[in-house]
Amino acid sequence: MFRRTFWFGTGVAAGVWATTKVNRKLKQLTPEHLAVSAANKALEAGHKLKDSAVGFALDVRAGMAQREAELGDALGINAPVDPELPAPRQYIAIENRSNPKSVDRTTYSYNRNEDH
Repeated sequence: MFRRTFWFGTGVAAGVWATTKVNRKLKQLTPEHLAVSAANKALEAGHKLKDSAVGFALDVRAGMAQREAELGDALGINAPVDPELPAPRQYIAIENRSNPKSVDRTTYSYNRNEDH
């Protein structure tokens, strides 16, 4: 009698455990839960991609600064100024349009309505 009760109780416990596991798995396979888990995985992938892109950008910036320093040394731009020599000339590579001295004041107007 005790053996039957033991095995009956064991069967009930196994049935409850199996039912709980199946119900949990069924809830994980609902469309809502699948959408939420896919969105969470996409966010995690986005964060990883962002972190790697930021790391890449920082590496590029450090490399640019290093190369700029190397070029400055090679061209003598970063060299210490010798007080016996005249100051080096600096040329403007791109014309500064916001500087009033460099603005070309022509009489031609680009307003299309003045022609009529």
